[in-house]
Amino acid sequence: MKANVTILMGSIFIGLAGCSTDGVKQDDVAVKPVDKISPAINNELGGSGQAPRMTVTKAGKTLNLVRIMDGAVCKNELEGAKGTFLVYAYPADIERIKREKGVKIFSEFEGKIQTFSEQVLQAAVDKTNLAQDPFALGADAEQQKLAQQLDNNFRSSAAAAINAFEKETTLTIDVSAFPPSLVFYQKGCEATLPELTDADNAQAVGF
Repeated sequence: MKANVTILMGSIFIGLAGCSTDGVKQDDVAVKPVDKISPAINNELGGSGQAPRMTVTKAGKTLNLVRIMDGAVCKNELEGAKGTFLVYAYPADIERIKREKGVKIFSEFEGKIQTFSEQVLQAAVDKTNLAQDPFALGADAEQQKLAQQLDNNFRSSAAAAINAFEKETTLTIDVSAFPPSLVFYQKGCEATLPELTDADNAQAVGF
């Protein structure tokens, strides 16, 4: 009998609509990509010292990193995975939607992204063979193989959800795993999110 599935998804960054604490009106804040990741956030990204890409290209558009999420899934009692997942969005779409619908709409968008990302993560982990590989050339090689497999499965599982979101919202986005952050469980699933501090939650990406 399959064990109960545990899935958690939490946000490290507040990003899509941005936030202003210095009296500047939201619409006056320029859209720009992030140029660095704070040490605290680097720890949440797995402490690898590797920073995620600040921009990606999709259909000829340059999308900015706007949100980072932590997710965790138990496939069964023994196996599971957790890691960081990146959300990118097209800044011109963001500015247009702000003008047409106001910034409050982005809270709804963020909720939709988080919901389908949870479902995509579950599907990706279910598709990934997490059993230990007796032929792996060491732990690092096995980690890299699993990370690549999960990344590929996440991308393929996310395609339909992202397409549906874009049609509904007119916001061009991309959601992907951050492979250096991925942790896999094979002898007991401990898929739990790290406790987020107020400082982490206050971080803004790209706005």
